[in-house]
Amino acid sequence: MKVVISGYGKMGRMVEKILSGRGIECAGKSEDIQGFDKALAKDCVCIDFTVPSAFKANYRFLAENFKAVVVGTTGWGDIRDEVIAYFGQCGTPMIYASNFSVGVNVLFAAADFLSSMLGKAGGYSPYILEMHHCHKLDAPSGTAKSLEAIVDANMGTKADVEAVRCGEIPGIHTVGFEGTVDRITLRHEAFSREGFASGAVDAALMTEGLSGVHEFKELLFKKIRG
Repeated sequence: MKVVISGYGKMGRMVEKILSGRGIECAGKSEDIQGFDKALAKDCVCIDFTVPSAFKANYRFLAENFKAVVVGTTGWGDIRDEVIAYFGQCGTPMIYASNFSVGVNVLFAAADFLSSMLGKAGGYSPYILEMHHCHKLDAPSGTAKSLEAIVDANMGTKADVEAVRCGEIPGIHTVGFEGTVDRITLRHEAFSREGFASGAVDAALMTEGLSGVHEFKELLFKKIRG
């Protein structure tokens, strides 16, 4: 498998490091993916870690030219249906996630279970707190929005969501359920960007023989459960 990295910032460099460690060829790194060689692109999986505006400008090129695409960029939920439809139209496999960390995706499952149980029990109010480095452009994070969607659907109420941007925090997400006599909390803390990059490379490997558009957690849980 050959991989091309779209967006060569801190995440892109970490993806390159993971690829090298696993012996996977990095066929290119680009800050301007629309200038990439189309002939080479058709044999490559593109891993995209750019910014929302760049992905929105580039997704048609990605769908039209690459063998498959892994999208780690967040902040494009407003055109989600349009993007999914276009990848389907082009017949290009795509795997996307608000967070490619295995631990965070297990957090999603835990939040789903707890919010479902507490929604039925009643008497609890949910909240979500996310903390990231000061360079992160979207707030709340895509991961926080995913958690919010899970909790709101199960509890029939609106979770209070707060975002903090400070220093170089890789990512901390807390989901809390506040009752009158107790509190339940779930917390995931990333020590570095390595977990996100490693999961994205896992996703790139999952595109072999894949068709259609999938969320990473769907494929991950299928793999874990066998």
